[in-house]
Amino acid sequence: MKKNWSAAFQIAAVYVGTVVGAGFATGREIVEFFSRFGFIGFLSILLSGCLLIMLGSKLMRMAARINAVSYQEFNVHLFGKWAGRGINIIMLFMLLGVTAVMLAGAGAVFEEQLGLTKNLGVFITILFSFLVMMVGTKGLFAVNSFVVPIMVCFSLMLMTLSIKQPGFLNHLLFIPHAEDGWKSVLAPFSYTALNLALAQAVLVPIANEIKDDWTIKWGGILGGTALTVILISSHFTLIMLPNLEIYEIPMAIIMKQIAPFFYWTFVLVIYGEIFTSVIGNVYGIDRQIRQIVTVPTFITISTIFIVSYLISLIDYSKLLSSLYPLFGYISLIFFILLWMKPLKNNRNNP
Repeated sequence: MKKNWSAAFQIAAVYVGTVVGAGFATGREIVEFFSRFGFIGFLSILLSGCLLIMLGSKLMRMAARINAVSYQEFNVHLFGKWAGRGINIIMLFMLLGVTAVMLAGAGAVFEEQLGLTKNLGVFITILFSFLVMMVGTKGLFAVNSFVVPIMVCFSLMLMTLSIKQPGFLNHLLFIPHAEDGWKSVLAPFSYTALNLALAQAVLVPIANEIKDDWTIKWGGILGGTALTVILISSHFTLIMLPNLEIYEIPMAIIMKQIAPFFYWTFVLVIYGEIFTSVIGNVYGIDRQIRQIVTVPTFITISTIFIVSYLISLIDYSKLLSSLYPLFGYISLIFFILLWMKPLKNNRNNP
């Protein structure tokens, strides 16, 4: 069997690009789940990375083997017919909520980093999303294949600069007091569950399109490994920022302090990652809605953006810190079933 590394890297890029949304790229999500817990957060990241590698690959391989065209079919396979339908309704609201977080994140980039209004950032993101969605999955592949390697390079560069700063080891080993410290125990599981449950809106149809088991398997492994590297490097960077919880986009603040010559490029990359996540989420919601009602795509997409925009009017950091952990706990059931469900035999790819 010919090994298609190029296709595997493309799948890996889409996997990373789907997970690395507003909260991840800005650093806010990593702060919320991991970095605010210090060294305990670092240990949680290592466990989360292993889960992202193993279960991300399994999710896509399983989707391809059962010929699931959409995440609705995948959830029915995991949960059963009736429970699967209920989970799909919950998923619809979760995707809407996360799309709102992404739009708020785009607005935060314009407001905090560019000195422009939040609404301008949101409206520009919505406009560009409409345009790119006309291209379809090819546009998603192209954007992710370009943005993801740059994001990885920047993360590694910031980590290298942070490690060289005085007192890095003390910051790494420090365990700060947290009123909700118990959340650090659940963080690897809720974080992985949240990201995989939401990413399936994009990963399931992509896996179905590729079909080749070896390619999908290694795409998941490479993508999960890249996510782990970004998580670790971002954590090493974030722990060097005093009062890291007060910033909307802490990674950009750090870039401005220790590598200002790359600052504007990094802001564009952050925006690019937010942008690809918006497209992926809207794509998944649109496909689900049009399986329920027969309406033109323009109407469904317009409705999705209107609802998401209204939710995004809430401050980005408040939205993320309240919605993401909640969605993570809801997604734990999905996580457990994905872990326990065996892969079906594939005659073409044993």
